[in-house]
Amino acid sequence: MKRMTRRDFLRRTGGGLTALGLAAQAPSAMAQSRLVSRRVAANDKIVVALIGCGGMGNVDLSWAMDEPDVEVAALCDVDEHHLNDTLQNVIKKNQQRTAKDGQNRRAPDTYKDFRRVLDRKDIDAVLICTPDHWHALPLIYACEAGKDAYCEKPISHDIREAKAMAGAVKHFQRVVQVGTWQRSTREFVSAVAFVRAGKIGRITSVRAWKTDDARMGHHVSTGGPPAYFDYDFWTGPAQMVPYIPEYTHFNWRWFYNYASGETGDWGVHMMDIGLLAMSKDTDLVMPVEVCGMGGKLAYPDDDRTTPDTVYGLMRFKNPDFVMIWRTDRDHPDLPDHGTQFVGERGDTVTVWRGGWRVRDAQGNELPKEEAPPTNSHMRNWLDCIKTREQPRSNLASMAQTTIVCHLINASYLAGGETVHWDKERMDIVGRVGRDTQSYERPYRRPWNLPIYSG
Repeated sequence: MKRMTRRDFLRRTGGGLTALGLAAQAPSAMAQSRLVSRRVAANDKIVVALIGCGGMGNVDLSWAMDEPDVEVAALCDVDEHHLNDTLQNVIKKNQQRTAKDGQNRRAPDTYKDFRRVLDRKDIDAVLICTPDHWHALPLIYACEAGKDAYCEKPISHDIREAKAMAGAVKHFQRVVQVGTWQRSTREFVSAVAFVRAGKIGRITSVRAWKTDDARMGHHVSTGGPPAYFDYDFWTGPAQMVPYIPEYTHFNWRWFYNYASGETGDWGVHMMDIGLLAMSKDTDLVMPVEVCGMGGKLAYPDDDRTTPDTVYGLMRFKNPDFVMIWRTDRDHPDLPDHGTQFVGERGDTVTVWRGGWRVRDAQGNELPKEEAPPTNSHMRNWLDCIKTREQPRSNLASMAQTTIVCHLINASYLAGGETVHWDKERMDIVGRVGRDTQSYERPYRRPWNLPIYSG
C-alpha cells in the first residue's frame, strides 16, 4: 500500500479543517444530544475506533484485532505521521486476518478530531490511548455518546478529572476497562489471591516501587510545530507552552502540565496490586492519610517538572496497615519494579512482571499456589461489552488507584504536608493538597470538564 498523501489525509479528516477551526468549536455535541447505544449481542461484531495512535495505542489496537469479533472502523490522531503509520499497520493486519477467515475488511476512516469519531452511530466502543491530559474529555464524551471504552492508565491528569470520569461512567452505565492489564496476568492474580487468603497472616505493610532514571536534559523552543502535527489540539485543555518536540510524544509523562510523573505512570500499576490484594473486591481500600516527599535529586538541573525521587507514605484503616511508594535509582536484590506484602510474622510475598515468590522472615523460599489462568485483559473487556458486567479494571476501581497516585503528588506539591482523604465523600479533607494541580487545574479555553455525580 502506498503512503497516504496529505491530500488524502485532509480528505479523510474532514476537508482540511484548520487546527484553530477545530479547537475553537464547542467541546462536545453529545452534551446537547444523547445518542442511544447499540446493544451488542453475543455473536455480534464489536466495531471499535482508536483515539491516539502512539505507542500504547498501537499495542492496544493490535490486542483488540487479535480477537475475531473486533472490527476497526476509525483511527484518530493529531499527528499525521502517527495516523498514517497506524493506518498501514491496520491494513496489513486486516490482510492477514482475511487470509485466515476469508472475510474482507475495509480500511478504517481517519480523523484528527475525536469528536467526529464519537458522532458515528456505527461505532460501539473506543480505545482511548492519548496522553494523560487527554483521557478525561474523550472518555466522558464517549459516555455521553453511548459508547463503551478501553482507557489507558492513569485515567486522569488530576483528582477532579478522575471523579468526573467515574461519575460519567456510572451515570451513563458504560463498560470501561482501564489498561492496567496486570489484573489479568497470572503472577499478579496469583499473588493477590494468596495474600487475600491469609497465607502469610495479617498484612502490616505493603511496599511498591519503580526505578526512575528518565532524563530530559535541556531543550529550548526553536520554532513552531511541523505542519503534520497539530500542537494546539494536542495541548488541548492543558496550559499552552512553547513547542519543544522532545517534550511531546512519550516524554510528556515527565511534566505536570500533561501527566503525573513516575508516580502516576507506574504507581498506578504497582500500588494498584497492593490496594487490590488488601481489598475484598474491586472496591478498593483507600488511605486516610498520605504524605509524599522527594524532588529532582538525581538530576537537579533537568527540565522535567516531576520529581525523580519520591517516597510516599500512606496510612489505612480497616484493615490497618501502611503502604510505601518509592521511586529511586536502585532497589537492591529486587526487580526495578514490584509490589511486596509483609505479614505479621515477617513472611513476604513479592510480585513483579514475570514472576512472584514467597519467603519467610529468614529469606527462605516458601511454597506458593498458582491461580487458574484468566482470559486476556482485552478479551475480558470485549466479553463485558456483551454481558454488561463490570470488567476487572473497571473505571470506578481504577479511579480509586489513580486518586492515590494523585494524593502522593498533591502532598509533594504541598511541600510534604499530610493530605487527608475521605473515601465516602471521595474528596480531600481540609485545604492541604487542594491548591495543587494534582487536585484540579483550570482548563484552557474553549475546553470545559463536564461534571457528573453518578
